[in-house]
Amino acid sequence: MAEPHVLETRKALERAIQVERLALAEDLAELSEAQWAKTSLCERWTVEQVVAHLTAGASTRMWRWLLSMLAAGFNPDLHNDRRLAKHRGATPEETLRRFRAVVDGPAGPTGHAAAWLGEIVVHSEDIRRPLGLARTPPVATTTAVARFFASRDFTVPSKTATAGLRLEATDGPFTTGSGDLLRGPTLSLVMGMAGRIAACQDLEGDGASVLRSRPRSG
Repeated sequence: MAEPHVLETRKALERAIQVERLALAEDLAELSEAQWAKTSLCERWTVEQVVAHLTAGASTRMWRWLLSMLAAGFNPDLHNDRRLAKHRGATPEETLRRFRAVVDGPAGPTGHAAAWLGEIVVHSEDIRRPLGLARTPPVATTTAVARFFASRDFTVPSKTATAGLRLEATDGPFTTGSGDLLRGPTLSLVMGMAGRIAACQDLEGDGASVLRSRPRSG
């Protein structure tokens, strides 16, 4: 019998990605020019640039992704900047239209569906928090991301970020690790694992100060 609050299949993960993309697109529909230009939690990027980055991820197949990484000398920042520039529109409205066009598109350039679910969940929060918007994805969605993030470093050094900590979700079944306690909503744990220190204000336990002191990822 499937465990409650768990996405069991790749199809379920891909559907969750589409749900989160659509929810973000709807939140973006009424933004002002100033809001599109606002700095996201990815401090190098504005809201519009993060949206273009998400479009790039949903539009790039594996071999093109690998070739882009090779051309960038395996510098992920350069690779990401080039890909988002390609998928950014001449105006925010065009950038949003391009993102809407990939809502039902592929999960991402590789077969790691849980990682690409993490991509849309984390980057949606990167956008929403600075804009004062709020959405909590289903617990099944955030739990799938948390489990993947705790298991390995992939798009973010999430396993490394929480080494030596005991993570416990207050709204779902996710628990992992041992050491100083880091406790809070699953979404905030996910954001903490992704290096977003802003999420620490939602977390409690001695592990919160430990996480806050560790190097951040963008």
